[in-house]
Amino acid sequence: MADLSKLREAVINGNEKGASAAAKEAVAAGVDPVIVVSEGVTPAMNEVGKRFECGEAFVPELLIASRATKAVFEIIRPLLAKKGAQPVGRVVVGTVQGDLHDIGKNLVVALLEGGGFEVTDLGVNVTPEKFVQAAKDRKAQVVGLSALLTTTMPAMKATVDALKKAGLQGQVKVMIGGAPVTKTFADEIGAEGYGETAAAAVGLATKLIA
Repeated sequence: MADLSKLREAVINGNEKGASAAAKEAVAAGVDPVIVVSEGVTPAMNEVGKRFECGEAFVPELLIASRATKAVFEIIRPLLAKKGAQPVGRVVVGTVQGDLHDIGKNLVVALLEGGGFEVTDLGVNVTPEKFVQAAKDRKAQVVGLSALLTTTMPAMKATVDALKKAGLQGQVKVMIGGAPVTKTFADEIGAEGYGETAAAAVGLATKLIA
């Protein structure tokens, strides 16, 4: 079995250069890119997520770990594509229309990628129409909506409604999150999932596509 401890340690510590070097080393040694993700990146990001949930790590630690993860995926993603490896699932993520906050969304993207999902990040201030088009184009199973402002929460409902109108209800599950968002609000607007923290995103997305 490949020793990916250096890679895991680099990701957990947010060591971008170290993570990149360890990924290159693993690939050069003939380690399957799928293994690099499943036994290197995923356990590392799970550990960071657990530490965050327990209050042992904070947003800055999550952010630097996510950067290290991105550095690994820059090396691994083309190899996964070449190999024809199938992702765990396909997720489209974005901050809803009118909202320009992206820290929480970026954490969710990094954690989902670390969990083996193919993620399309639409960025911030994303219209319902853009979510719908991306869900169709990427054959997404899950759409993740983020909002930090109470004033932009109605855009979440508008997006859920737009997905329904486009005939995607049932095919695409919606999960929502952000500081002002609650489980009650998710139920009210017809979203299938709600994550209280970024760290909850992987388990939630996995459950929604099961």
